Amino acid sequence: MQRLKSNNKLFIAILIGLLLGILSGALVFYRMPDSAPVFAKNIKLLGTVFIRGVQMIIAPLVFSTLVVGIAKMGDIKMVGRVGGKAIGWFLTASLVSLLLGMLLVNWLEPGKSSGIDISTLEPATDLVAGTHSFSLESFVIHIIPKSLFEAFATNEILQIVVFSILFGIALAAVGEIGKPIIKVLDVVAHVVLKMVTYIMWLAPLGVFGAVAGAVALYGLDIWKLYAGYLADFALGIVLLWVLLLTVGYLILGNRLFTLLKRLASPLLIAFSTTSSEAVFPKLTEELERFGCDPKIVSFTLPLGYSFNLDGSMMYMTFASLFIAQVYGIDMPLEKQLLMLLVLMLTSKGVAGVPRASLIVVVATCAMFGIPPEGIALILPVDHFCDMARSMTNVLGNALATSAIDKWEK
Repeated sequence: MQRLKSNNKLFIAILIGLLLGILSGALVFYRMPDSAPVFAKNIKLLGTVFIRGVQMIIAPLVFSTLVVGIAKMGDIKMVGRVGGKAIGWFLTASLVSLLLGMLLVNWLEPGKSSGIDISTLEPATDLVAGTHSFSLESFVIHIIPKSLFEAFATNEILQIVVFSILFGIALAAVGEIGKPIIKVLDVVAHVVLKMVTYIMWLAPLGVFGAVAGAVALYGLDIWKLYAGYLADFALGIVLLWVLLLTVGYLILGNRLFTLLKRLASPLLIAFSTTSSEAVFPKLTEELERFGCDPKIVSFTLPLGYSFNLDGSMMYMTFASLFIAQVYGIDMPLEKQLLMLLVLMLTSKGVAGVPRASLIVVVATCAMFGIPPEGIALILPVDHFCDMARSMTNVLGNALATSAIDKWEK
C-alpha cells in the first residue's frame, strides 16, 4: 500500500512537471523569443541530469539481473525456450509495426500534401555526416562486443546482453563453484534497484526541463505547420496501441488493466523525456511487482530493448517513405518491402534514447536513393513524434515480458 501511494505521488509530480514545462516553454517562446535558445539549452540540463542518472545504472542492472536470471534458471533448455518465445514475439511485433507504418504512409500520402518548400530547409549536416551506411559487417560488429568494458562505457545494451547471456549460461554450467558469484550479482541487482527509487524522484525535474526546452524552441504553432504529418503519425500510434492492447487482453485478460496502472509512471516518463531507456530500471521494478517472475523479466526485458521497439519500427517506415514522397521519388512495392527488411536488421540494437531512430532513417534513405538530407523535413517535429514512439516502445516491451511470463507459468 505504501509503495502504491509512493507511485501515485511520483505520477502526480511528473504530470505537474509536464504541465509546468509546457507553460514555461510557451511563455518564453511567445514573450521572450530572443532568449529562447539560451533558455532551452540551460533548462534541458534538468532532463540531461535525470537521463544520465538512469543511464549510469543501466549497464550494471542489465548485467547483474540477466546473469542471475539465467544462472538461476539452471536448465539451459528453459533459457532456449524463453529466448525462442521472446525472439518470436519481437520479430512478429517488429514486422507488424513496420508494415503498419508502410501501409499508412501509402494510404494517407502525407508527403504529397505537406506543402513544404524543400529549398527553404536547412541541411541536417551533423546528423547526416555522423551516419554510416548499413552492411552485414557493421551489423555483426555491432552485436559482438570486443570488450565488455567498452560496452559498459558506451551503454551498448545489445552487446551487454550478448556477453551476459554467455556468462550466465557458463555460470550455470559450472555448478556449485559459481554460486558465490551468483549471490554477489544478486546483491548488486538489489542495490541497483534501490538506487532506482532515488533517481526516479529526479524524474519530475527531468520532465519539466525536457518539455520546457522543446516548447521554448518550437512553440505550439509547429503543430499547425506539420498538422497533416503529425495527425497521420498519431493515427498510426493509436492503431498500434489498439493492436498491442488487443493482443495483451487476449493473453492477460483483465490483468491487463492492472498492468496498465503499474505502467502509468514509466509511460509518462518515457513520453516526457523521449527516452524509453530512461524507464528501464523503473519498468523492471514495476513488472516484478505486477507478478512477473524476476528471472523472466531480467532475461526478456533487456532483449526487448534491443529487438522490440514497436513505436520506433512504425516510425521508421513512415518517416522514410514520407521523405521520399516530398521529394517525388517513386518507391514501388517491391522496393518498399526490401526497405522494410533492411529496417528489420538496421534497427536491432538501436539505443532507446532520443533521436536514435533518425540515425537509422538517414542510413536507410541513403541506401535507397532518397536524399538523406531530407531528414531536415521532420527534425522540427521529431521531438513530439519521439514522445509517442518512446511511450509505445515501453508498452510493447512490458506486454511482451508479461505475455512470455504467463506462457512459462
